[in-house]
Amino acid sequence: MNYRQAEEYILSFTDYEKIPSIAYTAANYDLRRMGTLLQLLDNPHLGTKTIHIAGTKGKGSTAAMISQALVEAGYKTGLFTSPHLHTLRERIRISGTLISEGDFAALVMELKPLVEAINKEAAFGQLTTFEILTTTVFAYFKRNNVDFQVLEVGLGGRLDATNIANGDVCVITSLSLDHTEVLGNSLAAIATEKAGIIKPGCVVVSAPQVKDAAEVIVDTCRKKNARLVQVGKDIKWKRAGGDLNQQSLVVNTGARQYDLTIPLIGNHQLENAATAVAALEALAQFGTEISPESIAEGFRQVNWPGRLQILRNKPMVVIDGAHNAYSMQKLVEAIKEFFQYEKCFIIFGTSRGKDIPGMAQELKSLNARQVILTKSSHPRAASTSILAAEFAKLDIETKLAGNVFETLTQTLTIANHEDLILVTGSLFIVAEAIDCLTKTARPSAEN
Repeated sequence: MNYRQAEEYILSFTDYEKIPSIAYTAANYDLRRMGTLLQLLDNPHLGTKTIHIAGTKGKGSTAAMISQALVEAGYKTGLFTSPHLHTLRERIRISGTLISEGDFAALVMELKPLVEAINKEAAFGQLTTFEILTTTVFAYFKRNNVDFQVLEVGLGGRLDATNIANGDVCVITSLSLDHTEVLGNSLAAIATEKAGIIKPGCVVVSAPQVKDAAEVIVDTCRKKNARLVQVGKDIKWKRAGGDLNQQSLVVNTGARQYDLTIPLIGNHQLENAATAVAALEALAQFGTEISPESIAEGFRQVNWPGRLQILRNKPMVVIDGAHNAYSMQKLVEAIKEFFQYEKCFIIFGTSRGKDIPGMAQELKSLNARQVILTKSSHPRAASTSILAAEFAKLDIETKLAGNVFETLTQTLTIANHEDLILVTGSLFIVAEAIDCLTKTARPSAEN
């Protein structure tokens, strides 16, 4: 089995990332089948210090900062994130290096007879794509003797495949309404699902939350006898400066002050950085102290593409994977604060089941010269006609276009050097925009 065959094998199973509105029930997300598979592998998910991260926004950025700081401190660190931009291998890294195609294929080939035996018996239902991938991650990390595993939740928390691990530090980033058809239509309901990662005796780090969500997290910590650290209350931060390439901040935890620089822009990234610092400090309770110097260097070197990323200048092309109303609000705020331009062109596409009206409402305030609707190649992509109907309800005029490559290249021909082209709505759209400008785009002296 080569890498392509291994990838195709994993993707041949039920993939909830491609199925909108699948019922979020214990039957569909039964952790017992994960337990059965992992037991056959001698439980590789156990025995490694674990930082487990759930939330609506900021999970990936926070995970990347935590992981890079641990690497800079000299620890062999596994990082599992989702989704990916271009290849499944992006989701699985050790100390910043993607899993090799050979290692991925070998592990999947080893898992294949075990998966097929479990699915044949189907005592707890059929293993899914994400469950098999997560098992591959645990096996890879254990066999490479990582010191830490940093795990980003795929969906929700309580029933997520990653939740079979025991988090020593459990992080809950900013919560907002997303996947409401699956996780619930209130922040309290969503917080209940996310707080499902909290384990007895762990340390919980919570980013600032609205009252209803915060109350759920506090109550869960009390019931699980988990120590809670609240960013914004126990941990303070303030912006110290920055430009289009980076921003600096000061984080005060009471015990220490950290002077940090991150190559990520937007005020929401400051919150993510403060949350990451709190999680790293929390490791001291489990016998690991990370120096301020390692944290500062790790944050300085963090790389997390597709989030307020500038792909090109003159005209400036900015991409961001915002995919709900809250994240779009933060994106719009950052565009207004950090960027200067004559005209704004918005290229927008998203997945079915997302809050299209909410995102459109946020984008409206940018007063774009043109809103161009596109569609990614992902199976869950919403049609441009559906998008147009929702934008029209808000009296936003739109133009329907073809695929992302055609849309972006055509927009580049009409935008002037001082204009801004914003590509957003999903990471799938963002990934295809990156491909357009870094792989097959026409040459440009302004690039």
